[in-house]
Amino acid sequence: MNAVATASALSLPISLSRPSKFNPRKVKGSFGVFAVFGEDGGSIDKKSTWGALFNVEDPRPKAPLYKGKILDANQALEVARFDIQYLDWRARHDVLSIMLLHEKVVEVLNPLAREYKSVGTLRKELDGLQEELAQAHKQVHISEARVSAAFDKLAYMEELVNDRLLQDRTTTETNQPHASSSTSTQPMETGKRKVSPRKNLDVSGPVKPYHPYLKNFWYPVAFSADLKDDTMIPMDCFEEPWVIFRGKDGKPGCVRNTCAHRACPLDLGSVNEGRIQCPYHGWEYSTDGKCEKMPSTKLLDVRIKSLPCFEQEGMIWIWPGSDPPAANLPSLLPPQGFVVHAEIVMELPVEHGLLLDNLLDLAHAPFTHTSTFAKGWSVPSLVKFLTPSSGLEGYWDPYPIDMEFRPPCVVLSTIGISKPGKLEGQSTKQCATHLHQLHVCLPSSKNKTRLLYRMSLDFAPILKHVPLIHHLWRHFAQKVLDEDLRLVLGQQERMINGANIWNWPVPYDKLGVRYRQWREAVDRGEKRLPFTK
Repeated sequence: MNAVATASALSLPISLSRPSKFNPRKVKGSFGVFAVFGEDGGSIDKKSTWGALFNVEDPRPKAPLYKGKILDANQALEVARFDIQYLDWRARHDVLSIMLLHEKVVEVLNPLAREYKSVGTLRKELDGLQEELAQAHKQVHISEARVSAAFDKLAYMEELVNDRLLQDRTTTETNQPHASSSTSTQPMETGKRKVSPRKNLDVSGPVKPYHPYLKNFWYPVAFSADLKDDTMIPMDCFEEPWVIFRGKDGKPGCVRNTCAHRACPLDLGSVNEGRIQCPYHGWEYSTDGKCEKMPSTKLLDVRIKSLPCFEQEGMIWIWPGSDPPAANLPSLLPPQGFVVHAEIVMELPVEHGLLLDNLLDLAHAPFTHTSTFAKGWSVPSLVKFLTPSSGLEGYWDPYPIDMEFRPPCVVLSTIGISKPGKLEGQSTKQCATHLHQLHVCLPSSKNKTRLLYRMSLDFAPILKHVPLIHHLWRHFAQKVLDEDLRLVLGQQERMINGANIWNWPVPYDKLGVRYRQWREAVDRGEKRLPFTK
């Protein structure tokens, strides 16, 4: 879309603004004075100490009159700047309304004023003021959203203008063969630095081999409760088969799931006195991979590959990389006050990056999960993910949900709820009860993911002791995943055939885009990764 069409489509209608219920009036004098209409039709004069902040001239009379005209790039930017000036003016008036309402609340609660009012009258006034204050807060929230959207649009328009100017200058310099190389190269470099991520984020084609650097992290692979004594857990990680079991000391170990003798899968055997026994000829291996028994033959010095393996906070961790393991394992415990209610493991036929894309996206919920947790959700006019400029965590607006991507493959989320399946409030702090979720997407192979899911609640602890409740949670989790899988499997098929699944990101894709930028840096082998401390 060119700059002219964009300006016409994105320009905010400053002439159609709705007047505020409280109309500040500027009075001549040596200080700023504001008048608020009272119930009797008169006005109450208030000396304001915030005159410098709110004494802002209405920009609408000075707005450029371009209606029905074809705009060039500079005129489009001028319209956008007037839009932002109007939004700033409107936001100041919204804040002023809240301040004046606060003064009225203080006046109503004043002991001298209470002597002349009945309890019923006082209660009625307070209810009315509370409703007005809530409306004013809501208006401020809307103004903030409009200002943010306006800045996003202005930045995008400036980018289009810069690209157009760059093209014009490049064309001019091409027609001037005697121009120096330094003057022709510099603008191109500047233009490349200004390219939006959505223009160069390409996730298409068959899944590429995993870069060795992606292996140099601690990966959670199982829940401790699932690894009993004398049992084993087979699993794949980065295209290699592994098996986890407990040694004589009860500590877990992870060895390659292939016998050194005849390459038989060890998980077909059994665990005998802290050693895993091959079912083919009975060779037995300890948790460090050393073969300690060879029935019917002389014992040889034979080993199979093993990985560093530790147990912490109810999870089994491995280090599949070639670099020395990090000294500390990260903590994935739920916040204080939460109780773990379910731990579920699933094997899913999708590449783990696609699954992470899905988990880091909440805007799809009212369209995809209409039969489960998002049933009855309304579709917001604007969905945003608010986050620091250099972080991988933040919160959703208007949903009361906090979310974080924790490298290399973990998604943490805290959801404010009033009852299962229903949202309340505009932030998690405004909600009385919460659901905390942990999703671990282990890259088993190019087209398979081992998903570890942990659900915790800060209410109803008795649910943990209801018989067979674990099966109910698993059924619900599977139902939610099925709603996603039919979409993600379709994405995977088209991605493998060459479609770009990140062809046109929008503002609510911010966390997913940052994950992809982090992942691309890993695939390039960069030691200093973006958005990480």
